Amino acid sequence: MSKSLRLMFSGGMAVGLGLMAHSVLAQEVQAQAASSQIQAQGTVAQPVLLAQADGTQTAPAAPAAPAAVQKPDPSMQRVEITGSSIRRVASQSALPVTVMKVEDLAKTGVTTAEEALQTLSANQTSFTTSSNVGTSKTAGSSADLRGLGANHTLVLLNGRRLANAAFDGSSVDLNIIPIGALDRIEVLRDGASAIYGTDAIGGVINFITKKSYTGLNVSAEGIDPQQKGGSEKRVNVSGGYGDLDADGWNVWGTVDYHKQSQVLGSNRAISSAGGVNPNTGTTEASSFSPVANWFDTVTGAEGNPANASGCNFAHGVVAGTACRYNSQQTIAIVPDTEEISVLGRATIKLNEDNNLSFEYLHSQSKVNTLIAGEPQVGDFSGNPATDTVINSSSPYYAASGSTTGNPLSVTWRSVAGGQRMNQANNTTDRFVAALDGTIAGWDYKTGAVFAQSKAWDDLNGGYFDNSAIRAGLWDGIINPFGAQNAAGTAYLNAADLYGTYESAVTKTESLDFTASRTIATLPAGDLGFAIGAEVRHETAEYDVNDVLAAADSSIGTSPGTSTAGSRNVGAIFSELDVPIVKNLDMQLAARYDHYSDAGGTFNPKVALRWQPMDSLLFRGSYSTGFRAPSLYELHDPQGLTFTNSSYNDPVQCPNGVAIPGANASQACGQQFMKMQGGNENLKPEKSNTFTLGTVFEPVKSVTISLDYFNIEIKDQVSVVPEADIFADPVKYANLYVRNPNGSLDYVIDTNYNLGNTKTQGFDFGFAWAGPRTDWGKFGLSLDGTYVTKYEYQTEIGGPYINNLAVYSNGNPIFRWRHTATLNWSQGPWNAVVQQTFQTGYQDENENVTDGFVNHHVGAYQTFNASGTYTGFKNLTLTAGIKNIFNTGPQPSNVTDNFQYGYDARYNDPIGRAFFVRANYKFF
Repeated sequence: MSKSLRLMFSGGMAVGLGLMAHSVLAQEVQAQAASSQIQAQGTVAQPVLLAQADGTQTAPAAPAAPAAVQKPDPSMQRVEITGSSIRRVASQSALPVTVMKVEDLAKTGVTTAEEALQTLSANQTSFTTSSNVGTSKTAGSSADLRGLGANHTLVLLNGRRLANAAFDGSSVDLNIIPIGALDRIEVLRDGASAIYGTDAIGGVINFITKKSYTGLNVSAEGIDPQQKGGSEKRVNVSGGYGDLDADGWNVWGTVDYHKQSQVLGSNRAISSAGGVNPNTGTTEASSFSPVANWFDTVTGAEGNPANASGCNFAHGVVAGTACRYNSQQTIAIVPDTEEISVLGRATIKLNEDNNLSFEYLHSQSKVNTLIAGEPQVGDFSGNPATDTVINSSSPYYAASGSTTGNPLSVTWRSVAGGQRMNQANNTTDRFVAALDGTIAGWDYKTGAVFAQSKAWDDLNGGYFDNSAIRAGLWDGIINPFGAQNAAGTAYLNAADLYGTYESAVTKTESLDFTASRTIATLPAGDLGFAIGAEVRHETAEYDVNDVLAAADSSIGTSPGTSTAGSRNVGAIFSELDVPIVKNLDMQLAARYDHYSDAGGTFNPKVALRWQPMDSLLFRGSYSTGFRAPSLYELHDPQGLTFTNSSYNDPVQCPNGVAIPGANASQACGQQFMKMQGGNENLKPEKSNTFTLGTVFEPVKSVTISLDYFNIEIKDQVSVVPEADIFADPVKYANLYVRNPNGSLDYVIDTNYNLGNTKTQGFDFGFAWAGPRTDWGKFGLSLDGTYVTKYEYQTEIGGPYINNLAVYSNGNPIFRWRHTATLNWSQGPWNAVVQQTFQTGYQDENENVTDGFVNHHVGAYQTFNASGTYTGFKNLTLTAGIKNIFNTGPQPSNVTDNFQYGYDARYNDPIGRAFFVRANYKFF
């Protein structure tokens, strides 16, 4: 019962080579489906085959008219589209869905899920793999639709949840997604809390694998940057056996391996200047220096023995009578990463209409970071039990230059002990047993899921037992003013700390059921109905290594203790697809969820689709949302870590000038400690989402779409930006914790309900598929997002602060982002040129020289090009260049993201890179 399936294009946007990432509303998709029904959420009998930007298909098929022109054929098979539980012909949907074909993304050199989503204009990504440098307890990499935070983007694999990253608890680590096993990525750019769960406020990203596969396929690719560092390699092996229709079963699996080498800051011009960068006005050198600054705790005198010679040690910087250390020149700005994923699937055809399937995913990633040697932190009291102090009996006392004989409190960095090396580990295991098919006229699917995410952070060198270091300084074994002798070196080696300092495990066990069918035929068409339910049990455990936490206060876990949390979630939901009159349809959906720790919530959704003429379509929707705080946000162990930026103590160093008796090296331009972690008193967030859009085909080969979005989140869970705490010490006086001598011990920056966030804007799409000519076929497409408003509150009922095109709240929101793609094909040849672009923004402009207080980060764009040849039997070859013009990151004076000189979250420091890819199918 083989059919040719058509899903019609509605003006989506290109996101990769040959990829028309079209809105599914009007998307033209052709597939040679076997007897099984096709679902876009992981039960695809055979991969859905998308029409390409040049007008070709990935399988032979008769040409079809553009979607807005062609009306649905009653004989078409119905499919389930991301954003709805009712199977339908795709052109009947009313929601903006972007489809990204993974096969085409690979042709542009995309090797990870993170890279794939960075080409999506609606994704305002703010945590990339490079963001792991200088941080701990991270998700590795995450998606952030609409800039609302990764915890508001729901990530699915084959329509069901993955376990969230253990150290984030509310977002999925993109590094564990097995991109080599995927068929496509569907992105719903509309809130879907009524369909998928209360946390799908910003949108839904659905990674979809093949349902069945036969044969053996091997692909390998390599990326080699022109500049040193950052090379990548990826290998994928996929194999399967059994024909689902002929044999009644199919088993297939894939192994995907990816590795990228680190990039040192000294290997790129944009970062080689470190924290003292005349191009950005930053002067962020650390007061913790390998040649220590000292402070006489009795007289208040201070100095540095290297100051007279111009602080001429490696990375030294003169700062008045002191010396500072440009630590940023020693870090790796892109970490060394390694990911491996194994995914297997077995499908048994129970009969003509029903399938039983089993799916298992194991994925693991390692991120190795390298940062400067450890600053030895004391409480600035002069007490050798709690402060880093030397006394006159130390053989190194004279080297300080002090003649008083009083104890000296030192700000010292243990460079002799080596750089700090961390390894962040994340693993995911997921098992799904599912049934789907048709019984008594009902389309159904049901499944049991067990998903687990583990994470642990390791110390691999450069971290020290603080009490041992204090004793070594006081006893005169360690030299804080120069090179170590053999005894000092041996002492440091003995004090070095290794091992796992914190680990986490999150588990999700769930059972779901959905059934849908046509329940009536109205004058305007079929009345579709769906009903479903889900039960879910979530647990989270956070284990702190008490020995390491007590030994080293800088690793971010002291004085945290192990914690755990769990909850039960139950939900029931329903959906109606109502044909009101000819060419006017309504989608009604509602969902009730109950959280054992956050209470119940009811969330409705209504969507309309109106097509007054064949070439014009209007659509709109309204929905509410509810997001319970994640177990991580509630129970993350509280611990001390350094602030991202340097600040002045508002009491002991007002306006950057130390008061009499205060230690300038400890109170001015200093990275202080901050307390981070969970808050069990958090309350849930609520949201409202409104969309309105149109799709227009002025001529047969051109599709244009425009969609407006408006989202408001109430009582958003986040942290007060550390810059705000130091900018307004009166307002946030309760967040300051001081030592008995008045010096600043730390600030409190744990999770709070801060207030509301509002954003609105437009998604724009353009697609042109040219006719076949003697010169080949050409296609052009654009995916763009224009944000007209983004504002937030830092307290409930407080004033709104603009974040649009302005660095605020720890990040900017870009006014405009787009990806444009030009395709060409002729016979076995295919080529693509792709541009990504984002507008500039007002820089952070904190702690910079006068010439940069109004610094503007410029627009950033890159161009990629590649060519593919399929003329050899079973072999596909691709070669290309990423970042053709070797465009470097835009200079930025941002200092609260650890890396200086540019913002690693929105700019790629790799530069021009050459890539090759080969794919061979053995049988």
